[in-house]
Amino acid sequence: MKQRSFASLTYENKKVTTKRERFLNEMNQIIPWDRLLKIIEPHYPKAGNGRPPMPMETMLRIYFLQQWYALGDQAAEESLYDMDSMRNFAGLELIEDAIPDESTILKFRRLIEKHNLSSALFDDINAYLVSQGIAVSKGSMIDATIVQAPSSTKNKSGKRDPEMRSTRKNNQYHFGMKIHIGSDVNSNVIHSATVTSANVADIDEMPNLLREEDEVVFADAGYSSDSYKRGARDLGITWKVNEKRLPGHTKKKRINLSNKQKKNNRKNSSVRARVEHCFRVIKCQFGYRKTRYKGLEKNRVQVMTLLGLANLYMQRKQLMG
Repeated sequence: MKQRSFASLTYENKKVTTKRERFLNEMNQIIPWDRLLKIIEPHYPKAGNGRPPMPMETMLRIYFLQQWYALGDQAAEESLYDMDSMRNFAGLELIEDAIPDESTILKFRRLIEKHNLSSALFDDINAYLVSQGIAVSKGSMIDATIVQAPSSTKNKSGKRDPEMRSTRKNNQYHFGMKIHIGSDVNSNVIHSATVTSANVADIDEMPNLLREEDEVVFADAGYSSDSYKRGARDLGITWKVNEKRLPGHTKKKRINLSNKQKKNNRKNSSVRARVEHCFRVIKCQFGYRKTRYKGLEKNRVQVMTLLGLANLYMQRKQLMG
């Protein structure tokens, strides 16, 4: 038993449980810690003649706190000193335990990036959900979202991130990258994801988001393509992608959708719209609205971690029940 400080004992006896505490308690219960730690263990430094490393589980918990609350390395260190809820989640006590400094937190994050462990964590979380009876169907919902990147040139190089690009949506230009996901029709679990610059067309990433066993695919009008539709039929895949009107030089020359096509679009959208919940979790719940790092690879590593945690969060009621 760790020696508890008076501050910790007073905090435990308070009358109100905050939203942050409830969220962290739920995530603590549903995350398969033992499985995830086994993935990191082969790459984590072992105790030797020098200073012993911080407990691996503590560092993983701090890494997850960074994802949920958009914390940099220094901000994460300071939050552990400031907030009892975060310190309790990490399993740290101010009296007995040393709080990891920002360089230690940075090294763990770079270890995740170097060995591409976020993708392994994402795959293992999905395998865990299947083992827990989360239903998996033979259909996928495909969608993409834009994540803004800093467009300022007030830096040492005087340039924007060279791996980010601009794209136009709703007559507005956005600079950044895109997250493309494929989620299961039945459970809405994200099973595949890619990260590209914002100017990559949504439909170009579609083959990377489908599973071999998929028999039906839902998507919005941005994925409409006659060639893809014919190819899907040849493969025996039911094509449930929204139709879009044919373009023209003027409004009079545009061919609008028929009533039957509009009806089918509404029917398909009633299923497809659930994929938007995945983006709501990472953008609204986890606060991931802007890129944190330069380059696509570092941001991809973070996105894969966020998507894995989002899968757990969306299935938390079934896992806790």
